[in-house]
Amino acid sequence: MHHYPSPLFEQKICPPEQLVARLACLPRPLVFTNGCFDILHRGHVTCLAQARALGAGLMVAINTDASVKRLGKGDDRPINSTLQRAAVLAALECVSIVTWFDTDTPLELILAVRPDVLVKGGDWAPEQIVGSQQVLAWGGNVHSIPFLFATSTTETIKRIRQN
Repeated sequence: MHHYPSPLFEQKICPPEQLVARLACLPRPLVFTNGCFDILHRGHVTCLAQARALGAGLMVAINTDASVKRLGKGDDRPINSTLQRAAVLAALECVSIVTWFDTDTPLELILAVRPDVLVKGGDWAPEQIVGSQQVLAWGGNVHSIPFLFATSTTETIKRIRQN
């Protein structure tokens, strides 16, 4: 039996308590986005690639399982655990680093990271994005990227259940 080393992309998974130490190594301008990313779909990966194009590096912060549950997406959500979701995101070429937050919003994380660009996908107005005032105050940019593809994890789960 061969022993295969962990894939290199797993090095992009960074627990929040190690984040400050890793910040200096991240390419700037740094783009920050966050979400559940429960079952990764075309809408997610398109938005992430577009977000990354706004800077030199992309940090993705995901809601922990407990944080997802509080969002009220359903008792069975998330389908995939925090570390499973982090690994799938880390495997994407456009993603520089993946971390997570257990709070209801990623504001503390945004303040610690001080990204140059803050991005959300979908129907968020820039002024509604958590952390937008702070990022603008230190000279950063805030973007809301419209979803190009009508894909949704909730809808995917519904379709699976109907079959």
